[in-house]
Amino acid sequence: MIKIINTNKTPKAIGTYSQGINFKNLIFTSGQICLSATTGELVNDTFEAEARQVIKNLKNLLEAGGSSLNKIIKINVYMTDLSYFPILNEIFRESFNEYYPARSTVEVNALPMGCNIEIEAIAHI
Repeated sequence: MIKIINTNKTPKAIGTYSQGINFKNLIFTSGQICLSATTGELVNDTFEAEARQVIKNLKNLLEAGGSSLNKIIKINVYMTDLSYFPILNEIFRESFNEYYPARSTVEVNALPMGCNIEIEAIAHI
């Protein structure tokens, strides 16, 4: 019933976790940061570039599991600085064209590898 989602289009896990899990008709993603799957480097010149890379990683992971950004039910966003919230909203406007998922956005003290944003999601297939 549980299937691990593993794709080379999303950065490899940097810890003891799966990139994503498929359970019945749902996908649960691990938090995605701005690592490039092709170079293994952080894409973090600007917050906008960082957030776009995170969305790209999330999109690739969901597609590997048979879903898509537009099938996200719930999305959790962790940011180290909520002053970037307007940039995040603009990127979400561009990324989600059918509907906007339920969302929580939380400011945190720190994220893995010094990133400024991490996103995890639950989507249906």
